[in-house]
This record gives sequence, C-alpha cells and structure tokens, in this order.
Amino acid sequence: MELFIKQLPTVVGALNVGFIQTLKLFFITLIGAFPLGLIIAFGSMSRFRPLSYLTKLIVWIVRGTPLMIQLLIIYFFPGLVLHNPIWGGGETGRFLAASVSFILNYACYFSEIYRGGIQGVPIGQEEAGLVLGMTRKQIFFKVTLLQMIKRIVPPMSNEIITLVKDTSLARIIALQEIIWAGQAFMKGSHGISGAIWPLFFTAIYYLIFNGILTLLLGRLERKLDYFR
Repeated sequence: MELFIKQLPTVVGALNVGFIQTLKLFFITLIGAFPLGLIIAFGSMSRFRPLSYLTKLIVWIVRGTPLMIQLLIIYFFPGLVLHNPIWGGGETGRFLAASVSFILNYACYFSEIYRGGIQGVPIGQEEAGLVLGMTRKQIFFKVTLLQMIKRIVPPMSNEIITLVKDTSLARIIALQEIIWAGQAFMKGSHGISGAIWPLFFTAIYYLIFNGILTLLLGRLERKLDYFR
C-alpha cells in the first residue's frame, strides 16, 4: 500500500500527459471529420456518376478495412514505398499521421450517417418549398438540414463514443496516448516496472470522459425533440 501511494503521483502525472494527447486526437478528428463527412455525403449523392461512384468506392474501402491497417499504411507508406517521409519524425509526425487517418476514417462513417439523414427527410417537403418559391439552397438550410440534425444525433453519438475508445489504436504507430502511458509502467517507466494497475486507471479516464459525453449528447438529443 505504501508503495502504491508513493507511485501514484508519478503514474497519474504520466496518464494525464497521455490523456491530453488522446483529447487532442479526439477533438481534431471531430473538427476535420464533421465537414469532410458532409462533403463526401454530397459526393456520393451527386448526379455526376463518376464522382458518385468514386466517392462510394472510397467509402467502401475505408469502412471495409480496419482502422489499424489504415494507420499503418498512412504512416509508413510514404517513407517505405515512396521514399518520402512526409510526416517527419518524432511525436509530432506520428500525431499528424494519426490525425489524417482518423479524420478520413470517421469522415467516411459520418458521410453515411449524413446521407441517411438527408434522404430520410420526406421529398414532399422539398416539393412544398419549391411551390412556396424557396430556392433549393433555402430548402436545404431551413428545412432539410434542421430535420437531418435531429435524425443523425443518435447514430452520430454512437460514433463519437466509439471514437473515444478508438483513439487507443494510435499506439500502433507509437503515438504516446493514455494507454501507451499506462502500459509503459509494465515495461519500465519513471523507475516503475511490472506494474499493471496503471492500466486500470486508464479505464477510469475513459469511463469518466465517455460518461460526460453521454450526458451532453443526451441533452442535445432531448433539445431536438421538437421535431417529433
């Protein structure tokens, strides 16, 4: 017990550093994937067939392969195959590669949610807007978009919660996120080795963060109940 108390500040400090990296990857992924997913959704619904087919092919490939493989390919392919290590070295390079991988992956998943939400709005509402003299742009932003948001909040919430846990996959390219920090104490870090209990602490970090997100997303969903 005395050893645990002595090691606790060191472990918590290292986990906090790793958790900050996890948070950065989480928020950067959302900032990039939300708008990119909408662009991809428009591409897949485009009446220009080559664009539509190409977009759907990209979505199919990204959704059909593990995120871990995508991380490895995006990080190692430029340097090993093209002999152009575009990501540079060190933690910054690994973080950039992880961010690109996560944004592309989640944008493809979000695009399908967006597409389902847009196509789920009854076509009659668009026709009614045209009859009333509204432009298609006005119909989208004043009618379709608001109803789409209500429809996509539950599936989008699930993806956001999944993203929190998926950030741990970034350790495959040696990004020092929170699980990397916790596992380091098993191998020997800060003078501590053979300790597995820090990994249980990482679970607490995830549980608390997911709990906060669940509450916030639940409140958002209740505020959009006026569309029922």
